[in-house]
Amino acid sequence: MEWIDIHAHLNMLEEGVEAAIANAKSVGVKKIITIGTEPGDHQLVLDIARKYYPDVYCTLGVHPHDGKVYTEAAGKFIEEHVVEPCVVAVGEIGLDYYYDQSPRKEQQDAFRAQLEIAKRTKMPVEIHTRDAEEDTIGILKEFKGSVNGLIHCFTGTEWLARQALDIGFNISISGVVTFKNADSLRSTVKMLPLDRIHVETDAPFLAPIPMRGKKNTPAYVIHTAKFVAELKGISEEELCEQTRKNALKMFPKISW
Repeated sequence: MEWIDIHAHLNMLEEGVEAAIANAKSVGVKKIITIGTEPGDHQLVLDIARKYYPDVYCTLGVHPHDGKVYTEAAGKFIEEHVVEPCVVAVGEIGLDYYYDQSPRKEQQDAFRAQLEIAKRTKMPVEIHTRDAEEDTIGILKEFKGSVNGLIHCFTGTEWLARQALDIGFNISISGVVTFKNADSLRSTVKMLPLDRIHVETDAPFLAPIPMRGKKNTPAYVIHTAKFVAELKGISEEELCEQTRKNALKMFPKISW
């Protein structure tokens, strides 16, 4: 089986980029998408993807936590570089009303500005949303039919999942689904269409059971995948093949 981790932060891993990639490959994780989150890490994330391409790809975006530092210059950098072969999406972008590290109006403005970039460049997006479901869907509906993508590290309600699916977005599942208190999320995952699912680590965060307590790493995506396959009542092989197809459809720049 050959897996893809569609959302990791390789620049944040204590083990180092090279070791993380090698460890992932040793358990069948063939491709990794590493994520840009704010103007200060964009060049580093881009350099990692350039160096390890085509095993590693990246996204470029300003996370809602950093909405207050989104500028025209940041948007220009994103728009100029998303055309590169190793850049597969605008992200992660969205809204986070749980931490409110940036004022909500500034989060919304940055979100819309980056969706406009995705629209102009015909790039998919990776969305972060927490405690902001109605506003996230409301803004995405403004771009329905002109921007596609996925909700990463999905931890929301079934309403959010159904709304996202309805406007053409996919859902990515992280190790959270394995947590003891995630019954509601597990129920939602059971209803997701197989052709709209992805798996991810969000490394170094949210290590899945049985790796809780350790720093997450792309190699651990296989544990989340095994759990999701069991929830869906299918084999790991079937989920592997389906998530690969889903990723290649979502991110057509990825070569396999």
